[in-house]
This record gives sequence, C-alpha cells and structure tokens, in this order.
Amino acid sequence: MTVRRRRSRSVPQDLAPAVSLWVLRIMMPLGGHRDLVGSMCFSNDHLARALGLGDWIDDDERGFDAALVRARLRELHREAEREGGRDAERKVPAILHANVARLAALVGMSSTECRILEFATMLHHERILDDAAEMLGNLSAAKIVDVLSTLLELQPDAVRAALGAGGVLARSGLLTVDRSINGSLRSKLDLLSNRFADSVVGLDADPISLLRDTVAPSTPARLTLDDFPHLEQELAILRPYLARTVARDGVHQGVNVFVYGAPGTGKSELARALAAELGCELFEVASEDEDGDPVGGERRLRAYRAAQSFFDRRRALLLFDEVEDVFADDGIFGQRSTAQRRKAWINRTLEQNQVPTLWLSNSIAGIDPAFLRRFDVLVEVQVPPRAQRERILQAACGDLVDPPTLARMAQVETLAPAVVDRVASVVRTIRDQFDAHGAARAVAWLANRSLEAQGHAGLDAGAASRLPSDYDPAILNADTEMAALLPGLQHARSGRICLYGPPGTGKSAFGRWLSEQLEMPLMLRSASELMSKYVGESEKAIAQAFRQAEREGALLMIDEVDSFLRDREGARASWEVTRVNEMLTRMEAFGGVFIASTNLMDDIDPAALRRFDLKLRFGYLRPEQALLMLERQCAALGLAPPGASEAARVKGQAQLTPGDFAALARRHRFAPFAGCAQLVAALEQECAGKRGRQASIGFLA
Repeated sequence: MTVRRRRSRSVPQDLAPAVSLWVLRIMMPLGGHRDLVGSMCFSNDHLARALGLGDWIDDDERGFDAALVRARLRELHREAEREGGRDAERKVPAILHANVARLAALVGMSSTECRILEFATMLHHERILDDAAEMLGNLSAAKIVDVLSTLLELQPDAVRAALGAGGVLARSGLLTVDRSINGSLRSKLDLLSNRFADSVVGLDADPISLLRDTVAPSTPARLTLDDFPHLEQELAILRPYLARTVARDGVHQGVNVFVYGAPGTGKSELARALAAELGCELFEVASEDEDGDPVGGERRLRAYRAAQSFFDRRRALLLFDEVEDVFADDGIFGQRSTAQRRKAWINRTLEQNQVPTLWLSNSIAGIDPAFLRRFDVLVEVQVPPRAQRERILQAACGDLVDPPTLARMAQVETLAPAVVDRVASVVRTIRDQFDAHGAARAVAWLANRSLEAQGHAGLDAGAASRLPSDYDPAILNADTEMAALLPGLQHARSGRICLYGPPGTGKSAFGRWLSEQLEMPLMLRSASELMSKYVGESEKAIAQAFRQAEREGALLMIDEVDSFLRDREGARASWEVTRVNEMLTRMEAFGGVFIASTNLMDDIDPAALRRFDLKLRFGYLRPEQALLMLERQCAALGLAPPGASEAARVKGQAQLTPGDFAALARRHRFAPFAGCAQLVAALEQECAGKRGRQASIGFLA
C-alpha cells in the first residue's frame, strides 16, 4: 500500500498564532490527539485539515497511518513552540487584545486574568479551537485549572485564584466557571453573554458598548418628576437620598430601591425621570438580547454584576426591570427561584453594590420577605389620580381627541399611558385618512381593543350607569331626609354609610349623586372586581381600593358589600373570616367618605353594622312618588300624560322602584310604547314578576 506523505509545513495562516499554538498544545501535551486520531481515520476532518493533516484524509480510508499522523503532530507542536512559544501565545487578534486591555483598566484585571479572558473569548469565537478542545472530553472544574495552566503556561495556583468566586473575572461577571456538572471546556468557561465573544473580537469600541446586549443606556426620560404628584411623599425621601448616593456623599454602597406596581403605571418612566432630575446616567439590565429572545434570570444577574464593576466610578444609576425573572421565577415542581438558589450572593449584593440600583416589578407577591427587608426604600407606584391621568393623556394624544373622548379615557384606570402612546402613534401615522372627528374615534377604537385584549372593561363600560341629568333625590323612599344629610357630609368630608334595600331602589345612583354634591371623584367598585379565587388576593384588592380612594380624595362606593361582610358565625373557611376582618380594618382606618350598598342586609356581620355611622334604608316608591315618576317618564318619552285610570293603577303598585322606570325607558328605545296605558301595563308586569319570584322562593324554602 502506498502512503501519501505530502505534508504541510505549518498550520494554515488564517488562524491567529496564539490559536495555532493553543490547538497544538491541546493535541500533544494535553493528549487531544488520542481522540482526534483513530486507527483508520480522523474523528474530525475539519480540524485535521486546519492542522495541516489533510493529506491523510481519504474517502476509502486507505493509506491512513496513525503512527505517522501522531509523529507529524509532535513535529508541528515542536516547531510552533520553537518558532513562537510565549511570543506566539501573545499574538491574539489586535482588536481582542485592545478590548481586553480596556476592560482590564475598567475593572482591574491582572495579566493572568487578561490572558484567561482572551483564551476564553477565542474559544467561544474560533471554531477550530473549540473543536480541538472537544477532544479533551468532559472536564471538571478542577481539571479546567490544569488545562488552562498547561495551555497558557501559568501556575495552577494563579489560574485557580483567577477563576475563583472572589476573582475579578467572576465578580465582574465577565467569565465564570460552571461548577454544576462536568462539560466541555467551552461550556465550562461561561462568558458574560452569547454575543460577548464576537463583540470583543470584532468591535474596536468603548468597553460599555461591549455590554450592549446585557446592559445598555436607558432611553431618555419623557416625563419629569412633576408628572408624579401622587408620589409626592415617596419622592420627598427618594430624591434627596439618591442625590446623596450618586454624589458619593456619605452613602457609598448597598443602595437599592424596590419599585412595584401594576403594568403601565409608569415605573420605568419614574426611574428615567429620577435619573434626569439627578443629572446622572441610567443603565438598564437587558431582559432580552439583540435578537429579541428573553434573557434568563441567571444571565441577567451576571449582567448586573458586570455593570457594578463597569460603572463603579461613574455618576450613574442602574435599572433592573422585571425582577420577577430573578426573585419569583420558581417552578411549578418546587424548583427554587434564581434568587433563592443564589440567596447568599443576592443578600451580599444588596448590602455591598457600589452602583445604586432601582429594582422594578409588577408585583410584590411571591418575593421572599427576607429579600424585601434588605431594600432601603420600597415604592408602590399606583394608578395616577384622575386629574393627573387627564394631564398625561392630554400630553400623549390631546391633539387627536376631543375633550369628551379625553374625559372618557381618563375615567378608565386600566388604560396605561404606554398603551395610549402606541395608539396615538398609530393614529398620527394615518391622520390624513380621517375627517375632523375620525382621529378621536380611531383613538377610542384602538384603546378599546387593547383594553379588551387585556381583559379590562372598555371606555364606555360605565356609560349606562352614569347619573342621569334629570336625577332627583326627592324621588327616593329613604328613611332619612337627603337634604338634611348633605350639609354635614360637606363639612366633615368623612363618613361610613350603609345603603340597603331591594334592588333598583336607587342606592347606586344615590352614591353617584352624593359624589357630585360633595365635589369628590367617585371610585365605584363592585364585588366582582374585588373578589379573587386565590387566597389573600381579595384582601389585597380591598386594601388597594381604600388606599387609592384615600390618595385621590375620592368617595369610595362598594356595591354588593354583603359579599365581603357576611356574618362570620356562618363562615366555613378561615379565608372568609380573614376577608371580613380586612374589610372591617380598612373601613375603620379610612378617613374619607365610604358608601356600601347591599340587597341582603340580614347577612351582614353584626360587627360590621356597628362600624357604619349611618344605615340608610331604601324602600319601594310611595304612591305619590310613583305617580310623579310616571308623569316625568311620559313627558320624557313623548307620551300623553297619565289620566285618572293610569294614575290610580300606578299608585296601586306596592313594589315599584326607580330601576323599573329606567328599564322601561331603555326598552322604549327599541320597542316604543304606544301610550301611557301601555307603559303602566309594563310597570304592572314588572311588579307581578317580583311577586312571582318571592312566591317561588317561599315555596322552595
């Protein structure tokens, strides 16, 4: 058999000298040749060609001599060491060397750490080097030290110290060793991000730009702190505290602020406004990479750690948004969150971080109180008051909508400013397609679609329940004179009132009327809005409602309050008692006007009844009230006034309510009544239906 012995005298020139030397050291001193060179062929032809061994690659596997191949590898290795040695090792790509030098100046790396980082970067960047390292098989963390010591001709103790948890590489997050399981050399040497190697090798730039897919400058602030008047108390502490911190005036480390609140309440804009107010830079820890793929909690912590080293000497704040990725990413099978798995490190970080950090979350739920205790300031960003929402909306889309549309939008607490910005951007793009009112309709339509997609009520959800312009409290059969009640409430601006009585007797309308008379915004909450199937969530919703009403100076009205205040004697579960207790506690602490309405007074807990300052009973209309309502209804619907017969019939109905008249007025829109007699007949049917329901209930009982 003829053996071909045409041999290349050197490794191909497209490899950096350092990479060529590292590959040959992997092959010979570290024994990688044992996996590459088989008895009849190479395990990796691409690597063999790169090493200048292509002459031994044969499709029919004839002419392959393993002994000669190994001899050639030994010769290539000796030549590389003789011709270059340590000098060749230092000949990494110029851009890589320059960037690592800049990073070293920024974070304080030693020459040993720089050489290890250069090697790890090329290992992730250069396929041939990675292929060669694969020949070493799976390695332990201890074996990594031996490998790097041989490859870079460093003392094992120096390598071990450089890779340790206390070393600059690990503390800065630039390079860590995965100690969880054995793996390939590349998988064990974990760089800051997936794109870090390509950036450091290919981008001659400022070190900060090398972090662009992990930490990046925040977008400019669009709001100022004046746009957060509802956070006046919080900002009175937060602003001077952060000002002292960024100025390094007596506060040097461990400054962390936890900001939480529902999506769209302006947490990120608050952070940007704070940075602008303080005249400092704001950098954000990325939650997704340049391809738009999410970045996991572990890697985000690495990025945060790097940022602490990079920005230590800068007048800067860090923004870590969506911290649920770290503090509440525990799995459904008992898997601990990233923060729990790194609890000691997180605690140490919150005590020693050099760059003040704003941690943002949509919820405080699920976060270990042990972590929360370590934050200096906790700020809840709630929905802005209505007046402030109007100002925000005016700035965002005031040029597109008319005042009535703006007012409708301001009434919806769940309409986030970010949504309005996107809606306004869409409409401005195609504004030339609309007439004078078309832009406002388009904004409302888009806003409604967004609200509905999020599971919220639309802009016109409360239109049917707005107070009619002809509302008259005199047509209420209450056991207290309304005119006598109003002056006292106007003076005190405080009170707890329970409205009870049959459905439709005007309880909810009275609450809306009272808010107008007191010139207080109405915050109406139904039981369905506050109830949750999850234990503890109802209590949080109740507390939130009272806090928001207090902050906005609103009249708080809760319909169907019996759902929360049922007699605890009949409770079958502890959470039922807890819910009642929460409502009672909040009622007692509330300093404004609180109205509760119920159709089931007998079900309410006695302790709750004692906490109401006034209990107003709303009954069915008295005969003269029923006739007055009929006369007004006929006039409003364009019907002839009632005659003696119709007057007698309507005065004879003992269970008429204002709600019955309102229901028939709505029916008239699509099924008009021919005359007053037909309207009275419909009212009689409404009352007969109530008597029928009562009889059925009694029979079933």
